[in-house]
Amino acid sequence: MEDAYLNILKEVGEDPNRAGLKDTPKRAANAMRFLTQGYSMSIKEVINDALFPSDSDEMVIVKDIELYSMCEHHMLPFIGKCHVAYLPQGKVIGLSKIARIVDVFARRLQIQENLTNEIANCVLEQTQAAGAAVTIEAKHMCMMMRGVEKQNSVMTTSCMLGIFRTKASTRNEYLSLVSK
Repeated sequence: MEDAYLNILKEVGEDPNRAGLKDTPKRAANAMRFLTQGYSMSIKEVINDALFPSDSDEMVIVKDIELYSMCEHHMLPFIGKCHVAYLPQGKVIGLSKIARIVDVFARRLQIQENLTNEIANCVLEQTQAAGAAVTIEAKHMCMMMRGVEKQNSVMTTSCMLGIFRTKASTRNEYLSLVSK
């Protein structure tokens, strides 16, 4: 990967031997490994048996989870927040595990639409809940720094599964609570 970054520096017309760029290929490679660490993470290890018996059947929502990802089309960041909800059926998941699930999928090259669906499906599968809902609001550098260069646009995506999809009152309760 370092060689690839060295070639990029040369292709953009830079002198990779310049003092400020001498270690850039190594730093850039390390940064890319960090930004894409989701490929080496496993959901099983992330959850680490943090599923607990519970009689609760009321909606659980974690709002405003910071999100950093990179679009697969331009390899530029998109940054925003993620809201995750589920309706437990006999077990709940550790609070921090929801944020960690978001990170597993966000730290991969992808598009926001797929990221939203992957998180929702994972939460539903892992908790065996009656339903799961995920909403992501993000700003995309590929739209802000290049192309149309629109600075204030925010993309919102959602995925509703189970009872969040089939029961309008459950969906509306979720949407009302995340918009506060």
